[in-house]
Amino acid sequence: MVKLTRIYTKGGDKGETSLGRGERVAKHDPRVEAYGTVDEANSVIGLARAAVERTLKNDAHRTHVDEMLKRIQNDLFDLGADLCTIEAKQGSEALRIAPSQTERLEHEIDAMNAELSPLTSFVLPGGSEASAWLHLARTVARRAERRMTTLAAEQPVSPEAIRYINRLSDHLFVLARRLNDNGAADVLWVPGKGR
Repeated sequence: MVKLTRIYTKGGDKGETSLGRGERVAKHDPRVEAYGTVDEANSVIGLARAAVERTLKNDAHRTHVDEMLKRIQNDLFDLGADLCTIEAKQGSEALRIAPSQTERLEHEIDAMNAELSPLTSFVLPGGSEASAWLHLARTVARRAERRMTTLAAEQPVSPEAIRYINRLSDHLFVLARRLNDNGAADVLWVPGKGR
């Protein structure tokens, strides 16, 4: 378990940070960029949770959505741990994203999407406050995915970690639609409308 007794260590004052096994790398290292962007997505999901708490009137629905997002936030810490540990220390096992975490997202996507009308165009990000935050989280998750696949082209990255982040952006998109009155409050893109 993690125990933080001091928040600052001064170890990064010269532009370096430590990975999971203690290896020192530049703070702009592609691996740090990847898990740093995962952390950004996690923070935006925290804002979405706050908006859900303020705006959803149905207690059972609010609790269900909040529990999903809280599990995802925990998963994103697992994902960060996965990305910052290239290899486990001898005699230990590195924390990795498990297929069951990705499968849970898929089941939740399927359940939520079953209640939505099929789309006839792209959705403009926005609608309710919670949906707007989820759309922002989705775009940050997509950026994290780009960082992760860039990293994977050069260094080891768990394939399941990439599957998870790919599925997460889909999950956030579908949940944003659900929180836009099951898609009824979505604003659809009209090609060329602003000409």
